[in-house]
Amino acid sequence: MTSEDFIDVRYARWDGVGRPFSLVRATTPGRPGPGEVLVRIDLATVCGSDLHTVRGRRPSPTPSVLGHEQVGTVVAVGSDAPACVDGTPVVPGLRVVWSVTASCGSCDRCRRGAPQKCRHLRKYGHEPLDEHAPLTGGFATHCVLLPGTAVVAVPDGLPDPVAGPASCATATVAAAVEAAGPLEGRRVLVTGAGMLGLTAVAMAARAGAHVTAVDPSPARRAQAEQFGAARVQDVDEPTDTIDVALELSGRTEAVRTCLAALDTGGTAVLAGSVSPAGSVPLDPEWMVRGLRTVTGVHNYRPADLQAAVTFLAGHHRSHPFADLVTGAYPLDAIGAAVEAAGRAAAPRQAVLPTAR
Repeated sequence: MTSEDFIDVRYARWDGVGRPFSLVRATTPGRPGPGEVLVRIDLATVCGSDLHTVRGRRPSPTPSVLGHEQVGTVVAVGSDAPACVDGTPVVPGLRVVWSVTASCGSCDRCRRGAPQKCRHLRKYGHEPLDEHAPLTGGFATHCVLLPGTAVVAVPDGLPDPVAGPASCATATVAAAVEAAGPLEGRRVLVTGAGMLGLTAVAMAARAGAHVTAVDPSPARRAQAEQFGAARVQDVDEPTDTIDVALELSGRTEAVRTCLAALDTGGTAVLAGSVSPAGSVPLDPEWMVRGLRTVTGVHNYRPADLQAAVTFLAGHHRSHPFADLVTGAYPLDAIGAAVEAAGRAAAPRQAVLPTAR
């Protein structure tokens, strides 16, 4: 390759808890490898797991390039270019979101329909830094999408701040809702009214469920009503019997609330417990006699990402999704964006990596 075959890029290197981010300038091949896609990142958001990582509540390799919620524009594709989940060709100029994971497609887990738990899984924003191939996270001007990454085209009318969280929050909720089964006419409890919880409220309400949202914050409870909750309550209020529980806060007390409220034949979907927390007792006789189901959701499948974007495209004007992402931090202010994410009222802070 000649010098014209490379492009200038920047990425924010995270060196560990208590250490500032470093802005690194580098070059990367303008021609991606086989099956790869080079994407310019137009907007990234600071996810709650990014915040937990920086604060030391979630283990992550160092150094690394964090960030896994983002929306971008395809710059170049390698040979054997992938197609989007819906079959749309991936071509330069296409606006896209992509999965948090890249899967091999051939291991036993991939073959049985669980690519999100591939034995050779790569995760954007969670990989140790390779200075020869550093573009593996959202806090960068560009990202190289690896073979086995689910790519979804973003409709023109869907704003970047609404589309960005689809890569993690919205797709995770889509997976949780899918795991819960049909929701029409059912009583659904959503614990936690942050980014995931508010999205879950909207998805469940649009599916025809009667939704109760639980959160300790009065402001978040008020938001839950805007997203379709028929009832909101504080964490210490008694909970009515429900058919489906969607636990998205990760709090041990919330898990207990979900299990205690399950009616006969009910299903509890746990998706918030991604960090170490206290254990919860489970009575097997209660499960057996009550025909109850408890299942976990972590990462998601390609179809869930497509469902997330489809839902946002169809309903972002009906609910204030745009209000959930605030800020417009340049990449060299990523530390300030992360700090703001820990105290801002909005669940997400936006980073504009290519803004000057």
